[in-house]
Amino acid sequence: MPAFRADILSSQDKTRKARLRWAMAALLLVLLAALAAGFMGWRYFFAGMPALPKDMDQLLVANRPPSMVFLDKDGAVLATRGPHIGHPVKLGDLPDYVPKAFLAIEDQKFFDHHGIDRRALVRAAISNLRAGHTVQGGSTITQQLVKQLFLTPEQTIRRKVQEMWLATRLEKRLGKVQILQLYLNRTYLGDGAYGIEAAAQRYFSKPAAALTLPEAALLAALPKAPSRLAPNQNRAAAQARANLVLKAMRKAGFITAEQAREALAHPPKLHLPPADADYGYVYDMAAREAAALVGGKSAHLVITTTIDRKVQDIANTELAAMLDKKGKALKVSQGAIVILSPGGAIRALTGGRAYASSKYNRAVQAKRQPGSAFKAFVFAAALQKGIGFDSVRYDEPVRIKGWRPKNYGGGYRGRVTLRDAFKRSINTVAVQLTEEISPAAVIDLAKRFGIREDFAALPSIALGAQEVNLLELTRAYGVFANDGLFTPSFLVSKIETVSGQVLYERPAIKPVRVYPRAMARKMSTLMQEVVLAGTGRKAALPGRWQAAGKTGTSQNWRDAWFVGFTPDYIAGVWVGNDDNSPMKRVTGGDLPAQIWHNVMSQAMKGHRFHRLRAPAPHLRSDEDEKLAAFYTSLQAEFAKASRQR
Repeated sequence: MPAFRADILSSQDKTRKARLRWAMAALLLVLLAALAAGFMGWRYFFAGMPALPKDMDQLLVANRPPSMVFLDKDGAVLATRGPHIGHPVKLGDLPDYVPKAFLAIEDQKFFDHHGIDRRALVRAAISNLRAGHTVQGGSTITQQLVKQLFLTPEQTIRRKVQEMWLATRLEKRLGKVQILQLYLNRTYLGDGAYGIEAAAQRYFSKPAAALTLPEAALLAALPKAPSRLAPNQNRAAAQARANLVLKAMRKAGFITAEQAREALAHPPKLHLPPADADYGYVYDMAAREAAALVGGKSAHLVITTTIDRKVQDIANTELAAMLDKKGKALKVSQGAIVILSPGGAIRALTGGRAYASSKYNRAVQAKRQPGSAFKAFVFAAALQKGIGFDSVRYDEPVRIKGWRPKNYGGGYRGRVTLRDAFKRSINTVAVQLTEEISPAAVIDLAKRFGIREDFAALPSIALGAQEVNLLELTRAYGVFANDGLFTPSFLVSKIETVSGQVLYERPAIKPVRVYPRAMARKMSTLMQEVVLAGTGRKAALPGRWQAAGKTGTSQNWRDAWFVGFTPDYIAGVWVGNDDNSPMKRVTGGDLPAQIWHNVMSQAMKGHRFHRLRAPAPHLRSDEDEKLAAFYTSLQAEFAKASRQR
């Protein structure tokens, strides 16, 4: 037996310990490397990954381009700016073959997996490897939804890992019915349509709840390549894939063989909505108003406007038709129309001949000289100062600090009543009245009536030599129509999110009295006479319908206006040229009055007949008017003589 060597044992023990230390160090390094790799891998795949929103409303709008849906006063869709987004629908409101069509072609095992279909992924991977490029996808409906809601469209392993991870988390948070419902409301179906409701309206002009089986199959064909397969762009390709959808539905047992044969034999017909009307001026204005009211609260808005589609279409059509017919000969290139309800709602607004060629809104942005249309405020201010319309003034040459205003046509009538002077739009009398009551009194009244411009207190204010816009002027005439009450004009009555949350609803606003009722009615009667026997005769309406208003023409025929009202509307028309060049002797009683007549005659059709609030005028012949002026002046002379005694 060999002798025990303590020194050898000690050396071996040291060697083992050294090896162990090296092994532990190596293992630690491996673990640290693995942790670092894992951390780097986690950072690569999951850092910055979006979190899942907590409520359905957020999921409905997540990662969606901003949009605005405009509705008319009755809630019907006028147009959409941005993507077309329908109101969310529930599965229970749809025919059962609608969701089944999507399940059949996109994810038949939707109710069996937990967000990822592993067999489909393997099958797709093998097919793609064999082809050398992507020919088949293995994404479930949940994965597609996650990609739409949270991720970019890039095709990378990183994005695919995130997609699968988020899909499993979404499945844990929401039920299958909620996920499928969200998918149908969010998936892009071509031509700007997001969701089944928007697509049904876009391609078939009907709600999703009314879709037929062939129509449902056509829509289910679109998620694969919505831009390429949009049926209004590529009908044949869309229908070919719709046929695959029907066959898949039959194979899955979702429909009977007879249903499949019937649907395949009768492809659906598209019923595309008419092209958007020329409402661009309205949409621009409504968008600005909505932004001011709820700016930043939501990127996706449903805006209910006050527009009456019938009246708007009449205004657009008549303005374009009259300018096409007479514009060239009369050297008129542009026009604008505003139509208000008595309560201030904008029923129509046409800011120019064609929005496509010029987005400049002449009804709101353009400031032009109103000419004699401003005389309504001169005479209204004079009446409030106690000057009656049977008072007499002399139509004769006037000179004020070197300024010599002249009448249209150049002549003078001598002794006239104020009633006759207004009816004939006599300039010299309007200037005399303004001097009597002061330009400041006229400006004060115009501002009370809602005109916001900063006017200079000059004698020329009597002839509308300072600028206004058509909307303000028309709104101000509403005071005469409404017995002296002022109501602000408005275009937006309600703003909602796409999920139906109300962000703004216009409150009831009590009109403000800015002018005595009796005097407003006297002015209305005076303006009725303008239409019946004065400068505005071309605006007169057919039958028993009453109208009141005033013509206006600026210097050198650069602007021509007619502003007036019926029992149901206050409306203003302007024509002219953007470069301020003169027209060919066009007056307010000519082209604007004709346009006003044409628009109002059609707009009033179907309305219940009722009268203006003010009494109709008692018309006098020219001879009777002269006698009235004579006797009034004679009476004034007697009164003056009596006071002197």
